Amino acid sequence: MRLTIARGELFNMLSTVGKGLSSRSTLPILSGILFSADQDGTLTIQTTDLEVSIKTSSAAAVDTQGQVVLPGKLITDIVRSLPEAAMNIRIDGEIALISCGQASFTLKTLNAADFPKFPEISTRQTVLLDTSIMVNAVSHVSRAVSRDETRPILTGVLLEVEGHTLRMVATDSYRLAVKEITLEDESPEDIEVVVPGKALEEAVKLAAGSSQLSLGVSENQVVFTAGNTVFVSRRIEGTFPNYKQLIPKDIQTTATLKKEELNQAVKRVSLMAQHNTPLKVVLNSEDQTLSLSATTQDIGDASEDLMATVAGEAVEIAFNHGFLSDGIASTSAETVTFELVSALKPGVLTATEDEGFLYLLMPVRLG
Repeated sequence: MRLTIARGELFNMLSTVGKGLSSRSTLPILSGILFSADQDGTLTIQTTDLEVSIKTSSAAAVDTQGQVVLPGKLITDIVRSLPEAAMNIRIDGEIALISCGQASFTLKTLNAADFPKFPEISTRQTVLLDTSIMVNAVSHVSRAVSRDETRPILTGVLLEVEGHTLRMVATDSYRLAVKEITLEDESPEDIEVVVPGKALEEAVKLAAGSSQLSLGVSENQVVFTAGNTVFVSRRIEGTFPNYKQLIPKDIQTTATLKKEELNQAVKRVSLMAQHNTPLKVVLNSEDQTLSLSATTQDIGDASEDLMATVAGEAVEIAFNHGFLSDGIASTSAETVTFELVSALKPGVLTATEDEGFLYLLMPVRLG
């Protein structure tokens, strides 16, 4: 194999596939990057950790086609350190010779035949999505994804596509985030799949340079395609919780106020919500206030009153302050609304200018 490619182009490619590198010492081949040079002038590189597989391609001057696996971290570090110039890569037996400007390196290679084949995907359901909208939607729900590996289904995000609607749902059993967006084109088929939360975040990051992102679903995998990059992740098997039955219908009290005012007040008062102390929220329609307070024994207390548009019965409820902050931060809307039933029922946070967003939060008992 022998080829020439711009240093910057190769570094961008290596950065793209880097998230698929495995650090498992038991399978050294997974810590490598497979380089495939075709005579048609295309260089394709790919990585896999057996959970996620990523490949991307670019034009290159290919003198001799071939395949080789190079140590992933080392080749990335080398390319990062090189000046901006044409890079030459030549394989001689089990040695890779790399040169750029006046710098040259030799690397021991790994056998390309040992590298796992890229998943053969025949997607039975595919939908085309606007990348910027997807990035925004993922940011709305990602904070609610569980990190507890003992309940794998909760470490994923439920993606539902029905007609012109795409819905993303995440929950860790303490809070629930739902983001609904309208698609320009109607999906030919309904889609329901649970994608690992980390994989979904990485997929939309990799797609950030493209205007559109294709989502494809096969029997046990999910495929994201953006430009010349393909990102494949396993789908999580199992039944996602019936989130619709968790959303309260009989709202008794609502409070609407400026998002940033609430955000800053929660941060301030939460300084006194230490050692898992809850943050108390009181809604009062008589004086149109939302009051926050926190008390940590032997440390101190804090409180703050905010003007709000409050309707309904007075209610006193408490939440985990970190989870509440996450919910407020999940939307870029200027105003938010609290919807409450009682002190013992979940509270719901919605965004006035962000239709389709809902953040449900389980209450914490006071006393």
